[in-house]
Amino acid sequence: MTPAIQSVELPGGLRLQYVEQGDRSGIPVVLLHGYTDSWRSFEPVLPHLPSSVHAFALTQRGHGDAGRPARGYRPRDFAADVANFMDRLGIGSAVIAGHSMGASIAQRFARDHPERTLGLALLGALGSWHRNPGLVELWTTAISTFEDPVDAGFVREFQESTVTQPIAPGFLDAVVRESLKVPARVWRETFAGFLQAEVPEELRGIRAPTLIVWGASDQLCPPTTQQELLRAIAGSQLIVYQGAGHAFHWEQPARLAADLVAFARTLPERRAERAVHAISAPTV
Repeated sequence: MTPAIQSVELPGGLRLQYVEQGDRSGIPVVLLHGYTDSWRSFEPVLPHLPSSVHAFALTQRGHGDAGRPARGYRPRDFAADVANFMDRLGIGSAVIAGHSMGASIAQRFARDHPERTLGLALLGALGSWHRNPGLVELWTTAISTFEDPVDAGFVREFQESTVTQPIAPGFLDAVVRESLKVPARVWRETFAGFLQAEVPEELRGIRAPTLIVWGASDQLCPPTTQQELLRAIAGSQLIVYQGAGHAFHWEQPARLAADLVAFARTLPERRAERAVHAISAPTV
């Protein structure tokens, strides 16, 4: 069953979409998708999460059917949206789990809002984008020159490159459709904003318990990036999915759900630091 899509308006009028599931007294987990994806990136994972996890899968600015402001596509802008989203829904603190670009946003959130970060799950984290040769090449040869309409063939090839194991063809088609909703200017401005970010500086401020998950056949993230994260974030742990690609949450959603739940259950309660969950948001 597809979760009910809801929407929320943040300060300044930005409207974001999200889906929510689980017991409202459960462990809050905010799921942040990757570049040009939407909340649907976590659609395969959601059915495997128990009711003890109060999950929120968010569509971020410029993506999917969210609002598309004229500016504000740097990591700190996306992280501020997450904080405002949590304010709007009465979430005092949460486990922040991000995939790819979402992992970069999660890192920034944990640095800017340590008191609101129960734990951090970095899924296919890219590290410093400007130090990643594959990402730099992608920018210079393709994305920096994008104009509308974005080429559907490129989008399909881009999304297919993130998996090495079979996924449902229908789901891949849905992912491609979501990416095609993103206008060329958001492709360009978001990528440029993350290219300019200096990740090592952001990592120094992270004190939250951190889980790093990486697919060993990831064509975007070298293993050295994961080791750098592991060294930089005190007390972090690394789980490697052998044979999995960058989008391992599409390839092995049940395993990722189990790993997220196991990680969340190791965290200190810190319930006194959280606002009471009294969620009431309009539906779309």
